Order: sequence, then structure tokens, then C-alpha cells
Amino acid sequence: MARGVNKVILVGNLGNDPDTKYTQGGMAVTRISLATTSVRNDRDGNKQERTEWHRVVFFGKLGEIAGEYLRKGSQVYVEGEIRYDKYTGQDGVEKYSTDIVANEMQMLGGRGDGGGGGGGGGNYERGNRPQRPAGGGGDAPQQRGPAPSRQSAPQQQRPAPMDDFSDDDIPF
Repeated sequence: MARGVNKVILVGNLGNDPDTKYTQGGMAVTRISLATTSVRNDRDGNKQERTEWHRVVFFGKLGEIAGEYLRKGSQVYVEGEIRYDKYTGQDGVEKYSTDIVANEMQMLGGRGDGGGGGGGGGNYERGNRPQRPAGGGGDAPQQRGPAPSRQSAPQQQRPAPMDDFSDDDIPF
């Protein structure tokens, strides 16, 4: 029997600071509101913007990282699954909620872009430790290639790696 697929990918901006709480067992649960905006032209050629708001939940280590590094206005890539819940409110009325349960997150943007002060982002998955992005992300300059030798002969310039590009080259 074939399995179904429940996968959501969002790229948007936080509408507020993350809200982190901890379960009795000590697991972090962080909630954010993520805005995604699409632009289209109407019949008259006028641009029409539509903003959708998504409730995103991070659990465990990913929740701790999201709560610590994300801030209102931060741009973030989130990957996860959609979850529909039905519950009875305090007033006895049945209520419904739709959440995105995140299992992967990538902070986008650099310093000053609302990127959470991470200086270029980081790639995080639920259950994994933070990884340093290939392009750096720290304050210390990174050295590419082997250390220069102490010979007095002139050295050839090495071409930059192919994945070295600026955020302006990304189409979204």
C-alpha cells in the first residue's frame, strides 16, 4: 500500500517574537506566526499582494534554537508537516486549529535583516545539533583552501568556489 505525503515548505517573516514554553519533561515547545506574501497582477495590471499567516510549532532542540535566535521580522525557511487539531474550548465549543509542525529550519538574511543576529543563518533539523553553514555565518573570517606556504615564490590565485554567491542572487 502506498504511503501519503504531508510536507510543507514555507519561506516568510516572523510576525512576533517566538513564544517558548517547556513541558514537564523539560522539552522546549516554541510557537511562531509566520507571514508569507504572494504578489500577482490583477486584470488591470495592478499588483495585488496577499499575505497568509501560518502557525508554526518547533519541538525539542529545534524549539530551543528557534526561541533563542529568531526574532520578530526574521526571515526563515521552515520545512515540516501540516497538522489539524480539534479540541473543546473552555466555553464547551468545539474549536479547530491548523499548525505546521516544523522538523527543519534555515535562518535567512544577514545581520540587520531581521535574521536573528545569526550573521547569515544556519541550518537546523529536529534532533540534530546546529551545523555551521558552508558560507560561514560567524564573526571570524574563514580561510578557504590550504594555508599559504612560506616560500617567496608568487602564488597563483585560486578561483572562488561555485557556491559563493550573495543573497541578491536568490530569486525569492
